[in-house]
Amino acid sequence: MKAGIHPAYRTVLFHDTAADVFFLIGSTVDTDRTHQHSDGNTYPYMALDVSSASHPIYTGQQRKTQVEGRIAGFNKRFASFGSSSRAAEA
Repeated sequence: MKAGIHPAYRTVLFHDTAADVFFLIGSTVDTDRTHQHSDGNTYPYMALDVSSASHPIYTGQQRKTQVEGRIAGFNKRFASFGSSSRAAEA
């Protein structure tokens, strides 16, 4: 690998502000902010709006918007098509 062209890989403290949860993850994110973690060490700090701690899919709080599936809706909408022409043929 060429020297001097790769970003620095280091442990970064990510903070999910919606759930108020902290994650220590290895990253190359470029940040000037630092924050002291509960372990007593100071790490580069990055604030997040959404993470696995607050996203509805991961927390199980996702609301179901559709009552029935797409196929059932299609069949319900177009059930009358073709039935009148078949009745006329018989």
